[in-house]
Amino acid sequence: MKLFVGLGNPGPKYERNRHNIGFMALDQIAGDHGFSPWKSKFQALICEGVLGGEKVLLLKPQTFMNLSGQSVGEAMRFYKLTPGDVVVLHDELDLAPGKARIKQGGGHAGHNGLRSIHSHIGADYGRVRLGIGHPGHKDAVAGYVLRDFPKADEGWLDDLMRGISDGAAELAKGDGGKFMNAVALRVAPPRSSNSTPKAEAKADKAAKEEPAPDTRSPLEKLMDKFK
Repeated sequence: MKLFVGLGNPGPKYERNRHNIGFMALDQIAGDHGFSPWKSKFQALICEGVLGGEKVLLLKPQTFMNLSGQSVGEAMRFYKLTPGDVVVLHDELDLAPGKARIKQGGGHAGHNGLRSIHSHIGADYGRVRLGIGHPGHKDAVAGYVLRDFPKADEGWLDDLMRGISDGAAELAKGDGGKFMNAVALRVAPPRSSNSTPKAEAKADKAAKEEPAPDTRSPLEKLMDKFK
């Protein structure tokens, strides 16, 4: 069994906050992949399903961000899981909005949710870091993460959530490369091989401006220099 943990704060007041992007990701996975209804357990909301042939438990701690580790620890003990079975999806200030990165183990970089999880289960769990950007000054961070995503961010946010859901089965199987490929296909889809009219016009113009090849013989070229 795998345990996917989304980080956020409980209640409608925080629902669309930048800090709650981990909750949003789990909601997308649950909805797209036919998971069971959410229920309360382990001081969290949980639901179950299957991804890539692997049983997966989705967990959204309801203890507020800085106590997230309590519910993660409870669920791990109940199901006899190891930190290697756990993947935490969370907001990341040090990544540009819409970017995603995966990481196994390491520090918590001051993130209160990760700090709490570290204190309960150690540092050897997996993470999916979801970029929200940085406000530019550390004193502005608290207000920034606890504000809702603006409407201008809805496009990339929707693409990122769909990409995470697309790659969820690969994440459950531990294939980080294929997971990241699925995310990339949503947030940065490959360009069409069909040229647009604008591109074709630009190519035609370049072709017209390109000088014709010089077919003169070396002797003719030399003679022209003395004309």
